Amino acid sequence: MQPIGTELAIKWDDGTESFIGLEALRRACPCAGCKGEVDVMGQLHRGPERPLGPAAFSLQRITPVGGYASQLHWADGHHSGLYPFAYLRKIAGAN
Repeated sequence: MQPIGTELAIKWDDGTESFIGLEALRRACPCAGCKGEVDVMGQLHRGPERPLGPAAFSLQRITPVGGYASQLHWADGHHSGLYPFAYLRKIAGAN
């Protein structure tokens, strides 16, 4: 897994490859701050919408998390989203 230009290139264990646009990847951030959190009553709570500038789409570093996910570090300082590999495959299929 590595950034190439404006995309993240992923080579899967089965030999297939996926390319995901960095902007689409950031907009799909699964963290609670970006996607919200569901309370015990099933209500979704989200923070206020934040405008994303160019630094939000610049991937600085990728940190492996166990054998199931990657943590992406963006140039604007955001890094709380863990992207499970199954989620990345889903995003890649939507592109």
